[in-house]
Amino acid sequence: MAGGLMVSVAMVMASFGTTIMHLYLCVGVLGGLGLAFNLQPSLTIIGSYFHARRPLANGLAMTGSPVVLFTLAPLNQFLFDSLGWRGSFLVLGAIVLNCCVAGALMRPVGQILQPRAAPQSLSGGELSGGVPTDGGGKSQSCLRRFVDVSLFRHRGFLIYLIGNVIMFFGFFAPVVFLAPYAKQQGIDEYSAAFLLSIFALVDMFVRPATGLVGNARRVRPRIQYLFSFSVAYNGACHLLCPLASGYAGLALYAVFFGLAFGMLSALLFEVLMDLVGAPRFSTAVGLVTVIECGPVLLGPPLSGALVDIFGEYKYMYYACGVFMLVPGIFFFVMHYYNYKKLDEERRQSAAVVMRTSEEAA
Repeated sequence: MAGGLMVSVAMVMASFGTTIMHLYLCVGVLGGLGLAFNLQPSLTIIGSYFHARRPLANGLAMTGSPVVLFTLAPLNQFLFDSLGWRGSFLVLGAIVLNCCVAGALMRPVGQILQPRAAPQSLSGGELSGGVPTDGGGKSQSCLRRFVDVSLFRHRGFLIYLIGNVIMFFGFFAPVVFLAPYAKQQGIDEYSAAFLLSIFALVDMFVRPATGLVGNARRVRPRIQYLFSFSVAYNGACHLLCPLASGYAGLALYAVFFGLAFGMLSALLFEVLMDLVGAPRFSTAVGLVTVIECGPVLLGPPLSGALVDIFGEYKYMYYACGVFMLVPGIFFFVMHYYNYKKLDEERRQSAAVVMRTSEEAA
């Protein structure tokens, strides 16, 4: 609720801006902080409420983004033409107040009595490369009470973090530059904006569908492979984008891009929860989002610099394709290694339990 109020205030303040620095501070700093307050609780609460059908719940929760994008792209163009950019910010400030309503509907989960050192899940605990800690209160610093630094010794978390840092350099730029790329091809503004609506429409249906697939009995134990495929698929789409010619070609690219983007977005946080477990997910997603700020902030400006240097958008799409394809291959290889180590650790754990029970008998 506080996050929604902050974003709304940021939008309203931005409508009175007189300099670009004013917009940076209002929309970028205050609005970004408010959105951060919205993101982590909304992701964490899914893991608190759902387990058996968590991939489906994540897919449905992530569907809200393309629904808004589907309507917001033409709406923004209409508001800008009708009310100007100041009026557009005022209307958007009123719209984002709905985040306060959404926050009021998030009922807290009852407190569950657990040991101070929360147990790890099979996929995210000692069997996934986690290093056990003693949990002693004397040696535990104030930082460790709020940040689980042992995650940086967690094999699955490090695989996810390294791949995502590379991936996010090319994650958002293709969406940002889709409409300008279409305009450079001679397509009018409204038709170019409608490409984003096509992208969002496909994305909207793919996210819950991916949640259904990820929740399948044979897929969920190896859901990391599905995530790896979705990352590589995004890269392949961007590498093939410059081959699209005319509005029909770009519309076809928007369809396949929406399919790839929806798959990836539906699985992005589900695989992290699968790796580290629900008890450690809140800290893990916080650390990941903080570290990913660098590539998220640098990706679009660097892509824009490529456009300025070469005067064409195709080189930007090539670069984004590489930044997506490389981590996709990295994920395939490293998740195969991680699953292999998991199987070995499970067998060793089972052998220890059997030996202990025999000695006790």
